[in-house]
Amino acid sequence: MSQLNVLFLALSGVRIKDRELRDMGMTLPGFIDRGKTIAELPSLGLLTLAGCTPDSWEVSYRELDELDDAAVTGLVNAEPSLVAISALTARILDAYRIADALRARGVTVVLGGLHVSALPDEAARHADCIVTGQAELVWPQLLDDFESGQLQKRYEVPRTGGSPLQRAAAPIPRYDLLDLNDYNRIALQTTRGCPLDCSFCGASRMIATYQRKPIEQVRRELDVITGLWERPFVELADDNTFVDKAWSRDLVRLLGEYPLRWFTETDLSIADDEALLDALADSGCAQLLIGLESAQRDSLRGVDSRDWKWQQAEDYAQKIERIQSRGISVNGCFVLGFDSDDESVFADTLDMVQALNLAEVQITLLTAFPGTPLYRQLRAEGRLLKEVFWDECTLFDVTFQPKQMSAEALRRGFRHLMGELYSVERVAERQSGHRSRLRQFKRQR
Repeated sequence: MSQLNVLFLALSGVRIKDRELRDMGMTLPGFIDRGKTIAELPSLGLLTLAGCTPDSWEVSYRELDELDDAAVTGLVNAEPSLVAISALTARILDAYRIADALRARGVTVVLGGLHVSALPDEAARHADCIVTGQAELVWPQLLDDFESGQLQKRYEVPRTGGSPLQRAAAPIPRYDLLDLNDYNRIALQTTRGCPLDCSFCGASRMIATYQRKPIEQVRRELDVITGLWERPFVELADDNTFVDKAWSRDLVRLLGEYPLRWFTETDLSIADDEALLDALADSGCAQLLIGLESAQRDSLRGVDSRDWKWQQAEDYAQKIERIQSRGISVNGCFVLGFDSDDESVFADTLDMVQALNLAEVQITLLTAFPGTPLYRQLRAEGRLLKEVFWDECTLFDVTFQPKQMSAEALRRGFRHLMGELYSVERVAERQSGHRSRLRQFKRQR
């Protein structure tokens, strides 16, 4: 009997549906740079499952951007015993199409990830097997069942079903499966989930409760990464890294032991810990992405269940200055389309970005990802523009009827704001400001 083999298939890239915005974005330097960054990250979830796969299986990893008959034929010709597919919501319809095509040619397909966990019945129509929740906890059993001819239709891990990040000698993602020449950075997960249950967030609590990875496990993974890639740029695949400040100080000290630069997402409470900020400055931290969410404070009401972000709004300027004065750039993220937003939000956002002296900025449209409280609210209110709009869950396409303006006004205002924020002049101004703060920080050291 030939050796069993599993192909881990990631559908990469996100295609904006709004043609005017897509065409305009091709000429905006800041927008292009961030798009390339996102597109050039491998699927850490699939690489982690590859690390959970017994040595008796051969494993391979591929990313698929374009979907056509030649691509499907190439996958079939590889003669995989099993294909495991993961995709963002924006690419899930493509994932279904390729799963259907593979199954029609006799290939066994497993689907998993956030979207599958949110809509398991939908996904089950396109797979021999689906996994909901944290797949690491059931993957070895799934493979055993496949070998014995007893593959189940579903493997369900409850959100509170365990912490694979905390397991002793947890498997290390199979970074060795990657051609590192194809990437400008590599992903590493140190936490999973986020205690701030923002209504629009599809990742914070759907898969699992908040978890921290043991520092020694992070060390093991960093040893592997730096053994493969000299002086890497590491992107922490975390929803909110610095929730636990004591653990975070240990993490940052560890990162500082390696010849690398790194980036992560966090909330603004990082600015309240001066010792942690000082450690960040010495550790190779290049940038923090922080969800500021809205330039209009009323729009922050109800974003999270404790109104924590609403309470932080008055201190935005002071806290961002505290972070950036250490030479660490802040990428401030704003979401357009909250129920309190009217057409004044676009000018207010532009003004706030300027006033906060942000080194980087990211704007997105409020998007109702399946499984989120926002999705349930807008669906109940009949405000979703389509019943199935998954390929428009790009964060740059309007998918619902806003309360204080028309859908077209939201599209138009967003396009205009995009053009203003990512113009050559404003991007250069932000970069110049960051370089100036960095020089000043170095002079003070």
